[in-house]
Amino acid sequence: MATEALLSRWPTGAQKVELVHGVIVSVGDFDKRGRVTAQRAYPGGRPVLNADGGLEIHPPGPDWPAPLVDDAPSS
Repeated sequence: MATEALLSRWPTGAQKVELVHGVIVSVGDFDKRGRVTAQRAYPGGRPVLNADGGLEIHPPGPDWPAPLVDDAPSS
């Protein structure tokens, strides 16, 4: 695997990982390939890409979650 792929794919591309309100938030620049990988790594988890390019892995639940980080301006 090339260095570029290691720096831009989840989980090796995560610059920082935090737990926010029970949601794993990986900071980085990810795409749908990272989301698919996270879905396989966390069965039942609900991974979503957020507005900052990060990856959020929400706990199991009935509906698909909205990202914690969205593109709405804060007031």
